[in-house]
Amino acid sequence: MSETYYEFGTAAERWDRARLFFEAKEYLTAARILRGLVSEHPGQTAQRLLLARAYYHSAQLSRAETELRAVLERDPVEHYARLMLGRTLERQGRTADAAPHLRLAAAMAGELAE
Repeated sequence: MSETYYEFGTAAERWDRARLFFEAKEYLTAARILRGLVSEHPGQTAQRLLLARAYYHSAQLSRAETELRAVLERDPVEHYARLMLGRTLERQGRTADAAPHLRLAAAMAGELAE
């Protein structure tokens, strides 16, 4: 498939297409579509979070980390991005780096430490 197929349509149509590919577990294809959307609309949190999830599920962990840090730079209390960043860092074997993010995510969710 050519790059044109992924770029075809309005932003809303491409968003719908990216979500369909993500739901079908075609994470690389979803990421390909979402990269264009994020570059066009960098302030859209939902698109960037889905891109980070697509990267996470396709084991592109450093790319997922980059997207999650961009979300948190704009919105430090974005709970899901905080949780995902912690899990992404854990998956990279960076447990010490992950711990503060996971603690913050738990606190934001109202979970008490035992």
